[in-house]
Amino acid sequence: MILTPEEWTAVRLSLQVAFWATVWSLPPGIVVAFILSRLDFPGRGLVDGVINLPLVLPRVVVGYLLLLFLGTRGALGYYLYEWFGIRLIFSTAGATVAAAVVSFPLTVSAIRLSLDAVDRGLETAARTLGASRLDVFFSITLPLMLPGILSGTLMSLASALGEFGATITFVSNVEGVTRTIPLAIYSATSVPDGDAIALRLTVVSIILALGALLLAEFADRRIRMVLGRA
Repeated sequence: MILTPEEWTAVRLSLQVAFWATVWSLPPGIVVAFILSRLDFPGRGLVDGVINLPLVLPRVVVGYLLLLFLGTRGALGYYLYEWFGIRLIFSTAGATVAAAVVSFPLTVSAIRLSLDAVDRGLETAARTLGASRLDVFFSITLPLMLPGILSGTLMSLASALGEFGATITFVSNVEGVTRTIPLAIYSATSVPDGDAIALRLTVVSIILALGALLLAEFADRRIRMVLGRA
């Protein structure tokens, strides 16, 4: 199976978008997961619901909301464009934002589950021995939540690789700029004799997604094994 230059461009763009979407969503994902897992505050349920909203909303709705908010005439996008010259619509950066928003709940969920499983008695014991909250987090909490961080990272990566609805609504389907694998498949099915292209890219998409899931499972086992020996 040999891909054409245009198909390789779609594959490269998908990997680029998925990678940066995962990188940018991971730090805030850790912070939000920690807040939802460890802090009790008014409106916590509402915050949790808003975080998970992209999972239940149609992806087209997510993309339309991004367009309203981050478009050149949007509530924030207008100022980004007028003050800093940053235009997210019809751009690779915009595709990255769409993928990050859609996959963010998966990152938070995986990390939060890992945090909930951490024995708080260990953290309390460290505090009684004089460790600061920051020391406890980096020496105890963070290592124990590594499986969740890794799982959330790879699940987010797999989700970003398959993102379609929010991307095409927010940044359109521009070849070489926003046309990732799912959009390239959609384009191929819309033209005569495009079945071969769609089939090749479908196979590539399955291989990438399955590879990310298998890597997540393998890495999770390895980390748990190492932590079990520690």
